[in-house]
Amino acid sequence: MSFFNSTRDSINQLIFDDENRKISLFLKREDLLHPQVSGNKFRKLKYNLSCAASEGYTQLLTYGGAYSNHIAATAKAGQIEGFKTIGIIRGEELATDIDRTLMHNETLRFAKQCGMKFHFVSRESYREKGSAIFKKSMTDKIGDFYEIPEGGTNDKAIGGCREILTENDKEFDYVCVAVGTGGTIAGLIESSNKSQQILGFPALKGDFLQNEIKKYSNRDNWSLNTDYHFGGYGKVPNELVNFINNFKMKYNIQLDPIYTGKMLFGIFDLMEQGYFSENTRILAVHTGGLQGITGVNKRLAKKGLPIIKL
Repeated sequence: MSFFNSTRDSINQLIFDDENRKISLFLKREDLLHPQVSGNKFRKLKYNLSCAASEGYTQLLTYGGAYSNHIAATAKAGQIEGFKTIGIIRGEELATDIDRTLMHNETLRFAKQCGMKFHFVSRESYREKGSAIFKKSMTDKIGDFYEIPEGGTNDKAIGGCREILTENDKEFDYVCVAVGTGGTIAGLIESSNKSQQILGFPALKGDFLQNEIKKYSNRDNWSLNTDYHFGGYGKVPNELVNFINNFKMKYNIQLDPIYTGKMLFGIFDLMEQGYFSENTRILAVHTGGLQGITGVNKRLAKKGLPIIKL
């Protein structure tokens, strides 16, 4: 039986309780679902791999950057489920000295250990990855494949992310989540009560996410707070690192600097500003993504900056 088919309900852990204002904050520990295929990656891959198997595919092809959580999770899930995996990796310079690249990049090294084969492409070619010409060129090289988009977001991924919330979560007034490609928040919106507010914290700058989310849901009980992206994926300021380290010290929970760290920073800041009214129960979703911390720390250390404690 597929490891995706076993029951995977995550625990809700209380991390903050303001008795005066009666505001409580719980963290849904999706990061504990699986050591390597954790959080929203587990949810997004579940029905994609099921579909690939039912349609007779033997190999998966997907896309990502050099430190992509999605690349690492797809490689491991493919290994567990018996698929060959191919990763189209942004940055052709990484192939110049592949041994050196793998030595210094834990994400790609892990994916390779799981059996993933890489095709490194230029950033220009990567932007064309959705074209029919690009897909035909890959089919000519490797044969038929089941394609999973960058970040894993498609209709089947939304179906998996709908399963994050359970009946016990209907009691919460707010459900908060970090947003990358929009798939996870779309699943939460679709499975939420109309009385619940779904609050997303984008990891990137830009307004494109509104339209992406609307592709998968026509409900209106959601909003995005764009004040806590800290400049985008590659930006990890000292303020964020300090917050993540203090959070780990206080609650013994690891956050990553790309997604969950920004979200929790934003939630605590909004609570201090009085954004949430009295008698509010908040559920924040920990979407995993912890494997990328090592790569972030290497970049921070090179600059002589504080690093995230593991």
